[in-house]
Amino acid sequence: MRPVYLLAAILAASCPVPPALAANGFSDWAAVIVAGDSHAHSGAPSEVFDNARRDIASELVSIGFAPSNIMQFSVQPEHYPGAPPRTSTPQHVSGGLWDLSNRTSAGCLAYFTSHGSPDGIVMGDAELSPGQMARIVGNSCGARPTVVVVSACYSGVFVPALQAPNRIILTAAASDRSSFGCGETDRYTYFDTCVVQWLTRAGDFPDFGKDVIACVDAREKTEKVDLPSNPQLFVGALAANALPRWR
Repeated sequence: MRPVYLLAAILAASCPVPPALAANGFSDWAAVIVAGDSHAHSGAPSEVFDNARRDIASELVSIGFAPSNIMQFSVQPEHYPGAPPRTSTPQHVSGGLWDLSNRTSAGCLAYFTSHGSPDGIVMGDAELSPGQMARIVGNSCGARPTVVVVSACYSGVFVPALQAPNRIILTAAASDRSSFGCGETDRYTYFDTCVVQWLTRAGDFPDFGKDVIACVDAREKTEKVDLPSNPQLFVGALAANALPRWR
């Protein structure tokens, strides 16, 4: 059974979240969506990560995020002149989330999609480690309700560094597993496909995480994957009450 990490319920009882915070929707949330590479697993060019970056941003708007509070990043922003994203580097992502958090007052969402390794996630010519991601999220979002999604091979390595009572963390794979679907002609990875399918259909982020995991599991069984990716979900004890529902 895939682990769903639940912090002790007593924390939620001792530190209740004001009901008004959960009722404000996502219009004052900050969100960054990061495509960290532009290549398939073969090394050939691929739009698989930028497709997800663009379409997940659109899905967030559908559930109530303000377009002006969503910042997108790509390693090839020159390919998208109509609405150019910013360049994906750790420094740019850190600065972008910081800027957004200073003009919003509610929660934070960070979505990363790229290739990964046991040491972190690819971001252009760099690799973002779990410690670096934790600092980026912590510096900008602090104790705010926060959702972090990491779509990459071995992305479970990010869970220990990021987990906190105010956070929900969803990763495409366990720390020792690959994820699938980043070929030259794939529209999305398996995991990102499930995210796009379920984001507006789920009612809240804990249910969304469970739906995505079930969706990935079903796809991998259909494709007869030898070693399943085993996506990971962490739900902090304070997070479920602090995050708005959209259905």
